[in-house]
Amino acid sequence: MASKKIVLKSNREAVILFGQYDSNLRLIESTFPIELFARGNTLTIKGNSKEVKDVERLIGELLKIVRKNEVLRTQQVESAMDIIRSTQRKEQKKIFSDVVYLSEKGKEIKPKTLQQKVYVDAVRNYDIVFSIGPAGTGKTYLACACALQALKEERVERIILTRPVVEAGEKLGFLPGDLYEKINPYLHPLYDAFYSMIGPEKFQKYRKQEIIEIIPLAYMRGRTLDDAFIILDEAQNTTLDQMKMLLTRLGFDAQVVVTGDITQVDLEDKKCSGLIQVQGILKKIKGIKFIYFTQVDVIRHQLVKKIITAYEEFERKR
Repeated sequence: MASKKIVLKSNREAVILFGQYDSNLRLIESTFPIELFARGNTLTIKGNSKEVKDVERLIGELLKIVRKNEVLRTQQVESAMDIIRSTQRKEQKKIFSDVVYLSEKGKEIKPKTLQQKVYVDAVRNYDIVFSIGPAGTGKTYLACACALQALKEERVERIILTRPVVEAGEKLGFLPGDLYEKINPYLHPLYDAFYSMIGPEKFQKYRKQEIIEIIPLAYMRGRTLDDAFIILDEAQNTTLDQMKMLLTRLGFDAQVVVTGDITQVDLEDKKCSGLIQVQGILKKIKGIKFIYFTQVDVIRHQLVKKIITAYEEFERKR
């Protein structure tokens, strides 16, 4: 039986780390076969030597978050635990230390799972990357962070985000307004990541200057895009021809990141999804990378992982 004491800098730091009614400590105890004892600003870890060392590293990473942000969410605790449990120590250091982008408010955008780290590295090293997996795995969010970092480092001159305009199982009928107002509801999900990283004002400034361009996929035809970071979102709803059209827009000093969830195809004939078919067409081409996520990589409420697993089991039985 091993034991380790960690003395925190202040009672306030302890309150944030431990969580309301020690909820974070109870969550850690439910995941690792150890016991945690909190007294004042001192935390004691008891268990076998390996588990104590793992939890000590976990507490160290959580304290970094607390000391930078003075807040610690359950999601952050769960993500850090997943990394500690599922990766070797060498890999843990790479994931925890990799800052993809620093937001306007000083928030560090980082990969939160080993596969997210693999994805970020692929975006840095390949001109075309396909990111396939369920919702909540950070596919689009991390792609936007990588795009902003490329813009900041002047590796590209503009960011182009596009997605097919497909109604997700609903017939919305006639939409009033001009073109921008008609397509805005379809493309608005892409705004959210940029709002959180650069804020609404800077985002709107970049849009007016066409440094960031958000357009429906249909309007990409006929263009050649140089010095651009192109993100195709919701790619499971592209057709074979649309996927080919988008990929052949790639110009000099440009790159494409394609994201999608092949379990949520909204096309009438799901087998015609360009994202499903492209895997067989391009899998042998060097310079193109396919990254696959699972429910393990979901960075949302814990119930989301269980929901995805339940639906996967349902689909297998059906």
